[in-house]
Amino acid sequence: MLLRDISGIGEKTEKVFNRAGVYQAEDLLDYYPRYYDTFEEPVLVRDLESNLTQAVKGTIVRECTIRRVKNLVILDAYIRDSEGGAIKATWFNAPYLKNKLQVGSIFVFRGYVRPHKMALVMDQPKIFTESEYDALKGEMQPVYPLVRGLTNNQVIKATKDALTKLDRKEDIPLSVRQKYNLEDAKSAYYKIHFPANTKEFGIARKRVVFGEFFNFISKLHSLKSDNEKAINTHVITAGEEIDQLIENLPFKLTNAQLQTWEEIKNDISSEHVMNRLIQGDVGSGKTIVATLALIATALNGYQGAIMAPTEVLAKQHYESFLELLDDNNIELNVALLVGSMTAKEKRETYALIENGEADLIVGTHALIQEKVVYNNLGLVVTDEQHRFGVKQRETISEKGDNPHVMVMSATPIPRTLAIIMYGDLDISIINEMPSNRLSRANCVVDTSYRSNAYRFIEKQVNEGRQAYIICPTVEYSEAVEGENVVEYSQKLQKILPSSIKVECLHGRMKPAEKNEIMDRFARNEIQVLVSTTVVEVGVNVPNATVMMVENAERFGLAQLHQLRGRVGRGEHQSYCIFVDGSKDKNKNNRLEVLCKTNDGFKIANEDLASRGPGDFFGVRQSGEFEFRMGDILNDSDMLKLASDAFNELLDGKLPLTEEERRDLFDQNVSNINI
Repeated sequence: MLLRDISGIGEKTEKVFNRAGVYQAEDLLDYYPRYYDTFEEPVLVRDLESNLTQAVKGTIVRECTIRRVKNLVILDAYIRDSEGGAIKATWFNAPYLKNKLQVGSIFVFRGYVRPHKMALVMDQPKIFTESEYDALKGEMQPVYPLVRGLTNNQVIKATKDALTKLDRKEDIPLSVRQKYNLEDAKSAYYKIHFPANTKEFGIARKRVVFGEFFNFISKLHSLKSDNEKAINTHVITAGEEIDQLIENLPFKLTNAQLQTWEEIKNDISSEHVMNRLIQGDVGSGKTIVATLALIATALNGYQGAIMAPTEVLAKQHYESFLELLDDNNIELNVALLVGSMTAKEKRETYALIENGEADLIVGTHALIQEKVVYNNLGLVVTDEQHRFGVKQRETISEKGDNPHVMVMSATPIPRTLAIIMYGDLDISIINEMPSNRLSRANCVVDTSYRSNAYRFIEKQVNEGRQAYIICPTVEYSEAVEGENVVEYSQKLQKILPSSIKVECLHGRMKPAEKNEIMDRFARNEIQVLVSTTVVEVGVNVPNATVMMVENAERFGLAQLHQLRGRVGRGEHQSYCIFVDGSKDKNKNNRLEVLCKTNDGFKIANEDLASRGPGDFFGVRQSGEFEFRMGDILNDSDMLKLASDAFNELLDGKLPLTEEERRDLFDQNVSNINI
């Protein structure tokens, strides 16, 4: 169904929805709320907390005032609660409210509370009579991600109409829904958008998340079935040159790296195609193992390709290959292919790849574009697997005649979940850190420590080092708590000496702008980078020694561990400062886990235990794979159930109709008992 078929959406509104990633009416069903606004009991003024949306029942105690600041008309009202507590409320460009807010009138005011000088102010509160507010208490109002020109009410109206006109096709067999007590799709998708309460939302969410995991597992099974049949037409042996290269490395490989290298050598020289996951903590040395495999591939006369998640990291890989080959007098040609190259540069690189002159190809998603034709692709490596889904893996594999595939991931998920998530891959785990790496020094502090942290960062920069500061949001928002990148970087530029270059980085920037900033940071032209989590992967800056994370309580432990992996990559001592802005002892205790261990796998398990699958509104983990709603750590129990259900179908323990079998397996699996 076209988006125009939804009531209220014309040509202009359709373009706005397109900017939000909504192109068809069906897309509205998967355009989930960012969070739900729950109307809580009003509180007294003395119990209000800054940087939260809250409600106060109060009386207007003096005549409202109107003032003008530039193009803004600002209305101020003064509210007093039943125990004498007072707060100022402010509205912008709404002078007409003065007639409603008469002295002595009583309302419930609900808005964003922020600190101002020595007091609190409530911004743009909505005004309710007591009975109106009572009717809303406990309800969950969806709040959607928005782009400029799109309002929350527009999304609500369009989604309700889409839910009425569309039927979401069942993608889970009836026998599975019955056994695991899952709602039908139509009901579940309505309640995901418009739940009456948290219990109803939980039931609907279970159905949607189960469906995401179930369908992902079925795709993986199809891939694994194909892979098991694939004969190795690129037999690769690692000869003396590779042994000598290992001997010449400026560091000694760990036992875990050597074990993984043996597993890779056995795979690429066997009768079947390799499909292997290399899972290792941040800084464990996955890349050098992949490098050995790629060079061995090229020395055997085949092409090897490695796909990185960002241009900066791709360029760093490219430079590393050139240096390593030169140091070891190995004559191989390395080509770089990234999106920012000119059309002429790309054409020249395409030609080198197609005619076989390029032995090793390093790039980004540009490697899987239609114009890229490989001469004899023997091995494909994808760096940071969680940035590449199953479809991308299939696409790049199809570029050659069943090349070997190696995927690398630093996402520290427990092995039991990894076996499910990477069902089409064999798994190697590098669980040792190189002996030359210094341990990071970690601390959890409250916001009063900031001035000390800034002085410490200044000291590190004066010694030639660099620092990251991570904020949870891009810009100030009334709806979202926490520090934001734009204002924070502006503030820091005033605090730190002018000799220290401070820049900001976030996901809303254009790719070229992000690459340029990351590249300048890598060259130490920027000393302090204030960023969102976009730096979680994508750049290797051994000179960066400080990672400061604001509002650390808003992140999962596994994601914080990923972030701190950006430092401690060089010879200098590194430091991680986690700023807890919540004043919540339980959250602070959770963060202390990061001070006790640098083991990402232990942290992942602790994250799962501390947050639990009931944490509907927590910050999503990194490495979201292809899931819109599910979280592999928070929803690990459901992931296991979905895997069990799929295996029960395979084993014939749960029945399937012929239509369900076709829809689910698309004729790829023949051993299903119906």
